[in-house]
Amino acid sequence: MVEQEEGRLSHSLKSRHVSMIAIGGIIGAGLFVGSSTSISQVGPAVVVSYGIAGLVILMVMRMLSEMASLLPGAGSFTELVRAGLGDRAGFVCGWLYWYFWVVVVAIEAIAGAVIIAGWIDAPVWLIGVVLLAVLTGVNLMSTRSYGEFEYWFSLMKVVAIVAFIGVAGLWAFGATSPDGPTFGNLVAHGGFVPNGWGAVLAGVTSVIFALCGAEIATIAAAESQEPARTIARITGSVALRIILFYLLSIGLIVSVMPWTSIVPGQSPFAATLSFMQIPHAGVIMNFVVLVAVLSCLNSGMYVTSRVLFVLSEKGDAPEALVALNKRRVPVRSTLIGSLFAYVALAASVLSPELVFSFLVNASGAIMLFIYLLVCFAQVKMRNQMEREAPERLVIRMWFHPFGSYLTAAGIGIVLVAMLIKPTLRIELMSSLLLLVLVVGLSYLKDRRRAAALSSSLERSSTL
Repeated sequence: MVEQEEGRLSHSLKSRHVSMIAIGGIIGAGLFVGSSTSISQVGPAVVVSYGIAGLVILMVMRMLSEMASLLPGAGSFTELVRAGLGDRAGFVCGWLYWYFWVVVVAIEAIAGAVIIAGWIDAPVWLIGVVLLAVLTGVNLMSTRSYGEFEYWFSLMKVVAIVAFIGVAGLWAFGATSPDGPTFGNLVAHGGFVPNGWGAVLAGVTSVIFALCGAEIATIAAAESQEPARTIARITGSVALRIILFYLLSIGLIVSVMPWTSIVPGQSPFAATLSFMQIPHAGVIMNFVVLVAVLSCLNSGMYVTSRVLFVLSEKGDAPEALVALNKRRVPVRSTLIGSLFAYVALAASVLSPELVFSFLVNASGAIMLFIYLLVCFAQVKMRNQMEREAPERLVIRMWFHPFGSYLTAAGIGIVLVAMLIKPTLRIELMSSLLLLVLVVGLSYLKDRRRAAALSSSLERSSTL
């Protein structure tokens, strides 16, 4: 294999790839399966929970779009945080984001393996290893191959959701329902807010994690043919997807059937299709969930490699990871991410209640920490740009600076809610422990760098 120690990542992704990558980041098993828990806890008003969470993510994406349009060649949105808040923030944000996706890759590999294990006679861990190996290979082929796979994965998810919305919509409006319109389900079983508005706000804490992932598009845009123009198109489309794919589909689920019939842990989409007597609903949804899982796994492999590549460029990871192959793919960064995913997968088999449980819990609040850093970085960068070069602000954050501060406050409220809620407290505390560890490593890195520089200066003075 021919390696180039110098060079840049390829710009082989097209606008359609990046658009579908943004969709792939938003639509995952969290929607198709995880939404069942939120519906069962909140009731029909869960659409409000999704709306609030969607607004927070939309504001964060707008901030990222503003910063990325100013620095289209950053390579990773975590570097936008570095540009706004300094090297330490870039180090912490980069490594936290890398860790988050390494764990997600392992989780998605297990989820996909469980589905496939229901179809073939093979151990879950073995299927997980094969899935990791296959999608690692896809990412090693070229950036374009990753983009193509993700394009088709995401397209299948979009088609599935649009078809579901069409079928459920016809039923809800009474076109196919034997008893006419079914919107009465929104208030017929304890009211629209059966568990109170407190439950609606508490629901945001779990819902918001299902919406994480849209920021992947800012990473992929750096390898697109027109980075600045591609980034400019992201924000509005994200808003449309949140409304269409989440609010509309979840709203139709609780309209078609009683929310009390939704079983936590089981796909509410499959339950709704079965309620409408659609043949083979379970098989259909298992296939759709598998596609969503593979899409997330594919994107996770891509993200971990690019974030690690950028960290190595900045001196926050071993310099050897900067190397590219002849197709301008960071092979070493990709393999390192894959290796840690294998380690996490092994932990799920050897120590599921201790090691793997900690790995998963420690990723619970990480994205919220990262989004907080994005808020503060955007405010600082925007203020500086308005003083020095306001003409460069072609994309602007809404209601600056209050929009950013309100978003940060909303994230802070979610973190407080996690602290109060016993079932989420362990995730917050584990994530805080990881945050402290990474911050500590940033100081250790600075001390070693200072010691190396001092040693170098001493050797120079003796010559």
